[in-house]
Amino acid sequence: MVYIKSVELSVGRKIDSGIPLYIDDDTERDRRYGEESGHKESGTLTALGSVIKLTAILSGGVASMKRCFLYPGQGEQFPGMVQDLWNESLSVKELFAEASEEIGLNCTRMLFEGTEEDLRKTENTQVAVTLANLAAMVFLREHDYTSDICAGFSLGEYSALVDSGILDQSGVFRIVRRRGEIMARVSEHSRTGPAGMAAVLGLDMDEAKPVLAALEDEDVYLANHSSPTQIVMAGTLKALDKADILFEKAGALRFVRLKVSGPFHSPLMERARSELAEFLGNVDFHEPRKPVFSNVTGDLIQDAQGARELCVSQIVSPVQWVSTEERIMAMCCEQIPEVGPGKVLPGLWKSFTKKIKCQPAGTVSDISSVINVGRTQDT
Repeated sequence: MVYIKSVELSVGRKIDSGIPLYIDDDTERDRRYGEESGHKESGTLTALGSVIKLTAILSGGVASMKRCFLYPGQGEQFPGMVQDLWNESLSVKELFAEASEEIGLNCTRMLFEGTEEDLRKTENTQVAVTLANLAAMVFLREHDYTSDICAGFSLGEYSALVDSGILDQSGVFRIVRRRGEIMARVSEHSRTGPAGMAAVLGLDMDEAKPVLAALEDEDVYLANHSSPTQIVMAGTLKALDKADILFEKAGALRFVRLKVSGPFHSPLMERARSELAEFLGNVDFHEPRKPVFSNVTGDLIQDAQGARELCVSQIVSPVQWVSTEERIMAMCCEQIPEVGPGKVLPGLWKSFTKKIKCQPAGTVSDISSVINVGRTQDT
């Protein structure tokens, strides 16, 4: 048990108690709340007389965090992704072997020799993207470059849960494989008929809200708030056709149908939600060792049980990415790499703010650039 009164950061800033504190030392990895001590005055950290390395994050955003890793989701996969990392890193090769053993498939062959069509199948995509994300994370760690906080877009949240210590690295591959199989089956045998997703470009949320209200009685739903001027809808093909017309009338620049196999992050995935809930009920979730965000709330995940519940809810809930970006900005991060394949998240981040860049970090070259920038900022 760690007794916390409040915290004084190394830079001299004081944080009052009553906020989540993420403690990281060799013997105790736990999270406590300042209010448990019953003290509300400012002070310093007391922990059984030992010195603890502390990463603290305020709900209101006072403490400064250095690095926030963002992990991409489905749609950024391509044949041969992270092969350069595999070529250079024994740890990445070991990760691939671990993933292959966990799910009973040759993951090296799937990522490096599979076709675009193979990787587009969601039961394969979810393993492939998660493996690519974690390969980039492992490669960065080999170079002593780690995150202080993390978040993931949709499927990418599972990579963030590994980074934060909530999920075990080896076990996550079985989780996302099963998640993909469930989602694929439910999408293929939808009771509402063929369904899909579409991106709406050029409207902010206030402009989109009247259209969303007009579509309330249709089988079409907000699935992602991806950027200040982009949302994604999920629904039946018939309802998406109607949404296309209404958004065009509202002034949307484009209504782009996405190449996905189902209406993800919508109530049409309810059967998948219930099946995933049963499966995750037998999975070990741990307390977070660093701040990590939920897609469902756009806010910090508080504990292990909350993480489990949010993973289940995520299946039928929209991705609140703009809210997540707002919270990350409030934490004053100095570097924000997209750890994994593709460059979608840097684009979304740029549409959100130009005050700080989100840099791609999914290849040896990109990772070298990210690390060099970090070293420059350290000096």
